[in-house]
Amino acid sequence: MGVYLGIYCYVMIIVLVLGKEVRSQSLKNGYYSASCPRAESIVRSTVESHFDSDPTISPGLLRLHFHDCFVQGCDGSVLIKGKNAEQAALANGGLRGFEVIDDAKAQLELECPGVVSCADILALAARDAVDLSSGPSWRVPTGRKDGRVSLASEASNLPSPFDSVAVQKQKFEAKGLDAHDLVTLLGAHTIGQTDCLFFRYRLYNYTVTGNSDPTISRSFLTQLKTLCPPNGDPSKRVALDIGSPSKFDVSFFKNLRDGNGILESDQRLWSDSETNDVVRKYASTIRGLLGLRFDKEFGQAMVKMSSIEVKTEVDGEVRKVCSKINY
Repeated sequence: MGVYLGIYCYVMIIVLVLGKEVRSQSLKNGYYSASCPRAESIVRSTVESHFDSDPTISPGLLRLHFHDCFVQGCDGSVLIKGKNAEQAALANGGLRGFEVIDDAKAQLELECPGVVSCADILALAARDAVDLSSGPSWRVPTGRKDGRVSLASEASNLPSPFDSVAVQKQKFEAKGLDAHDLVTLLGAHTIGQTDCLFFRYRLYNYTVTGNSDPTISRSFLTQLKTLCPPNGDPSKRVALDIGSPSKFDVSFFKNLRDGNGILESDQRLWSDSETNDVVRKYASTIRGLLGLRFDKEFGQAMVKMSSIEVKTEVDGEVRKVCSKINY
């Protein structure tokens, strides 16, 4: 009995490992080169059109892709509408960019019906959003299929602005991402905004005596208190990178080095020895190679993240409309 049980467990491990390899190998550069040659250019032109009208759509698309991949894998499940779908989760409040994906999908359905998945459109759009914000570009392996399940209850493991570094590491590790990936991907906060609600406690009520977070530089603390007064609007938006809020660069890491991080979860990267080394590398002019190191490694980390738990023909589909599964 013990021998058979051991063989069974061994076989199951092989099946699981091979399953992950098959999913990873299902992605490749130029997946649509024959079936829909203009797929990537259509996504690009759509993102560019929306970006020209509203440049803040870039961080919205990046966050949308990130939240998609961390729940059920990169399968476009975050795009599905429904009262119990992922969009309804508290952690997904304020997600933006759905109209960009819907726009691109509508055009692609006219060009090549039933070919390009919503999950791939989102992965491509996130890349183009970074590129349009003066950031790097990279080859996006495609071939993802769209998931058929979207549950708000499964979004509880999304990273939070209140997470310690240890918790952040655990959440990223659960998705096959290491501490280096964690810091690199959080570099996306070089563009985008957050609400006063998510960091005002650091300014006034960080301790029981009402002191501010000592990791915030004194000059920056004064600036933040002006932006977010104690009784001010909690939904007021503040740039995550006040130095260059609309440019994708290494300013974010220099802010952490100088005690000018907005979110506590970001600033804590400076106090952890493992993540501190990565932040220092990107913030340094010499070690960071004038920002080129971050540009290269961000693209690599995005490819790694966008390969999380991808769906194949077996457990996925190509949705006709991104907001609902096929019937």
